[in-house]
Order: sequence, then structure tokens, then C-alpha cells
Amino acid sequence: MTLPFPPAEEIARLSARMLLESRAVHFNAAEPYTYASGAKGPTYIDCRKLISFPRIRGTLMDFLAATVMRDAGFEAFDNVAGGETAGIPFAAFMAERMGLPMSYVRKKPKGYGRNARIEGAMAEGERVLLVEDLTTDGGSKLSFVDAIRDTGASCAHTAVIFYYGIFPETTERLSAHGVTLHHLCTWWDVLAEARAQASFDDATLSEVESFLSDPRAWQAAHA
Repeated sequence: MTLPFPPAEEIARLSARMLLESRAVHFNAAEPYTYASGAKGPTYIDCRKLISFPRIRGTLMDFLAATVMRDAGFEAFDNVAGGETAGIPFAAFMAERMGLPMSYVRKKPKGYGRNARIEGAMAEGERVLLVEDLTTDGGSKLSFVDAIRDTGASCAHTAVIFYYGIFPETTERLSAHGVTLHHLCTWWDVLAEARAQASFDDATLSEVESFLSDPRAWQAAHA
């Protein structure tokens, strides 16, 4: 069966273009951003902004649903779960497109009432797709996956709009945990489209490329 969507390479280019158009992408070599890990870098992406752009979010969700079904199967899932909090709206959009129930996973137990981590209905034996906005090194996904598996459901796939694509250990870490990653685009796709669209000056783009080529070395040099 042929999907009515572009091939993966064109999906990546168009996804990168939409991230740039929505101004979810930020490059600043002069004043690097501080990440959650404490490390710094000249790139930052805010996929949460996408929920405010109906045409962009709709197209991205069509692309993500098509990518997941093409790579994992059309009848591969029984439930779509979002990770708190950024993954929740995208899980809802994906569940609607795939005709599946939707649930979400808390970062930690609620602390009162049922002390639940899973909100919504999730049953033992269900095959669950974990949806998030993005992934850097894959670490946060493992906690969500474990919470899903604790219910007796299985979780062997996670889907994101954006994957950093610069830390080789990411897919290895997820694979070792029995999880396959599906994504639309990476920093390399965004950089290529930013150059094609002249979205930033050449000096900034060159510094971003230097960072993407060796993040650890760039961070050490700019400590």
C-alpha cells in the first residue's frame, strides 16, 4: 500500500521548514542556551509552540501518523500515551488520527488519591505507542516506558516530532530498553533548511554546524 504522503526525506525537509516558520527554532552563538543538563549550546527548540499553529500541527501529525504506521504497522497499537506535559497534546492529536484511545503518563505518581502515574484507560496486554514532542538523549522516555509496562501493557515504540540526532547513544539506549524511535526531523534537517531559506546569518549557521558536528568539544571550548 502506498501512503499519500511524501517520502521520509521530504517529510524531514518540510517538517524542518514548519519548525522554522513557527519560530520554534532558536540559534544564538553569541549567547548560548543552557540546557536542562546544565550544558550549553547555540541551539534551542520549543516544540510546544506548535500547538498554536493549526495548519502546521495538523500537517506534522499527519506526517507522524504516516511515519509510525509505515514503519511499525497499521494495526500495531491499541493505545496512544503522551508523556507529561509536552507530549499530552500531540498524543491526543495522534490518537484521533489513528482511531485509538489516548492516555498520558505522569513524570511521577500524583501523590494523593490513587497515586497514579497513568491517567486514562490502559489495560494489561495493550500495545502502547508513547508520543512526545522531542527527544535529546532518550533518557526521559525510559521512565515513561517503564510506567506503561508496570500496568502490564507493552511499549516498544516512541514517536516524536523532533530528534536531536547528534548524540549517537540515544538510539542505542532506547534499543537496549526494547524501544524503537520514530521521528520526523533532526537538527541536521533544520540546519539544511535554515541555510536554504537564509533564516539566519552565515556566521551563526557555521557556529551551529560546528556544535552539531561535535557537541562535547564545542561545549568544552565554550565552557
